[in-house]
Amino acid sequence: MSHSKERKNQKSGLFRGLLFLSYLVLLCYIMFFAEMLGRTDAERQYSYNLVLFREIGRFLRYRDVLGTQAVFWNLGGNVLCFMPFGFFTPWMWKQADRWYLSVLLSLYLSLLIELTQLFLRVGSFDVDDLLLNTVGGLLGFLCYRLWQHFCTKRGVEE
Repeated sequence: MSHSKERKNQKSGLFRGLLFLSYLVLLCYIMFFAEMLGRTDAERQYSYNLVLFREIGRFLRYRDVLGTQAVFWNLGGNVLCFMPFGFFTPWMWKQADRWYLSVLLSLYLSLLIELTQLFLRVGSFDVDDLLLNTVGGLLGFLCYRLWQHFCTKRGVEE
């Protein structure tokens, strides 16, 4: 490998690493500190959900009462928050270039976050969040595949 190509790869790796770190910092802020999501309300009663689809169903059933925005942020927000993780996983580590690895890593990160929320009593532990976050990781991986296909077709390096 030529010296200039090696230097370009190092810069690309540094850029990817900084983007990934920025994403993780933002994700931690959203999951643990975001005031708009009630993360800093110490007086709030802690809750948890261990029944799959209970909270998803509740949000859909009471969407008229809760409002479209609340439903979107709870359901869509969980998916959207993990899409970058599903994209970054194969982009950062070529050995993780399989859909099931992105899904497993998304599940593991989501479980880590949910357990941390449980122990710190911030947010709530919710198995529906595990599902939605994992779906987000899978969708992020699919976006990576589309981007990879587009780059290959155009002859552009990732």
